[in-house]
Amino acid sequence: MCHTCGCNHTHDDLISTNHKHVAVDVLTGLLSENDQQAAHNREHFNHHGVLALNLMSSPGAGKTSLLEATIDALGDTVRIAVIEGDLETENDAERIRAKGVPAIQITTGGACHLDAQQIHTALHHLNLDAIDLLFIENVGNLVCPASFDLGQHHNITLLSVPEGDDKPAKYPVMFRISDLVLCTKADLLPLLPEFQPLRAEQYLRNLASAAPFAVISTRSGGDLEPWLNWLRTTLAAHQAVDLTTE
Repeated sequence: MCHTCGCNHTHDDLISTNHKHVAVDVLTGLLSENDQQAAHNREHFNHHGVLALNLMSSPGAGKTSLLEATIDALGDTVRIAVIEGDLETENDAERIRAKGVPAIQITTGGACHLDAQQIHTALHHLNLDAIDLLFIENVGNLVCPASFDLGQHHNITLLSVPEGDDKPAKYPVMFRISDLVLCTKADLLPLLPEFQPLRAEQYLRNLASAAPFAVISTRSGGDLEPWLNWLRTTLAAHQAVDLTTE
């Protein structure tokens, strides 16, 4: 739990007469300031023609593995960079750098999400003119990252097979803001038949979400094409808009 998004407040804190208005006012001010910085970040991305994608999931759902497989598949044709968010270590950033892709690590300490100011600071260490596609790998958490705009163009949420297929129902805010939901670790489906992709997608549709839902695996022989096709189409559309507005 962190002290920047209000998740450290208990239910009693938020409903008590003494703390309710203070907590709400602080959180409202915090999000407003964050949104202003996020809009500034988005202006940077648009000016340089960079498509920025925010990857979110529970810890261990496979975000870094997905990035590694994506770099292997598209790295020769698309210029990729990554901003990594974790409470501690540079482990994930080092994995990305080993692929020959620039990766900036943000170590949040106790914070359970990235914010727009952290992204802005990280951008000073990247040459945006040399990037087509920027991935922001958010801190593993299905709650707080959903509240913080980073300046990204799209949100991608990963739902891994070992987590269970009811996560969209349990964490509706996260899945409602998703522009794409990837069911990862599909190679485990034969071992975990209790996970039903169709049921997971139905939970998503129950949230009135029309976001594409794709079942993928990063393992050798696994199917990544739904994800890669979405990336190619989305990047092409973004670049076309940039070209017509210059």
